[in-house]
Amino acid sequence: MRPKGSAEELERRRRRAVHLLDQDESPTLIARFLGCSRSSVYRWEKMARDGPCGLEAKPHPGRRRRLSDEQLQELEALLKQGAPAHGWTTDLWTARRVAKLIRRHFGVKYDPDHVRRMLKKRLGWTSQKPARRARERDEAEIERWKREELPRIKKRRA
Repeated sequence: MRPKGSAEELERRRRRAVHLLDQDESPTLIARFLGCSRSSVYRWEKMARDGPCGLEAKPHPGRRRRLSDEQLQELEALLKQGAPAHGWTTDLWTARRVAKLIRRHFGVKYDPDHVRRMLKKRLGWTSQKPARRARERDEAEIERWKREELPRIKKRRA
C-alpha cells in the first residue's frame, strides 16, 4: 500500500534515507526515524545504486476521470442555461437532475452523490436551497411598508 504524502514528499524521504546510509547510520535507526521498514531502506539504497532516476517521484495516477476538463466546462455552460432549458419545469438543479444531464449529453453515468461532490470540488458549485416565498407576495406593498410604516413604529431616540 502506498504511504501517505505527495510523490515529492516520498522522494525526499527516500533520498534522506540514502543520505543517512552514506553517513554510516544504522538502517534500523533510519527506518525508525523515517517511519518505514528496514527492508524499505535497503531497497531504496539498491535503487539509488542502480541509477540516478531510481528514487525520483512517481505520481500516483489513480483512476482516469470520466469527464475531461473541457467536458466540465461544457457542463457548466449547460447548467448556466438553467433547468427549464433542458426540460424541467422549475429552475432548480438537483444532483439527480445534473446526473441525468451528464448521462444525456456525455453518455457517462454517475451516482447523484458523486455528482454533488464533483460539482463542489471541480466546479466550485455548492448545494443551495431556494428561498420559499409566498405567491401572494406584493413587493410594492413591502417597500411602501418599509418606507412609511416601519419608521413610524421604530422607537425614537430619547
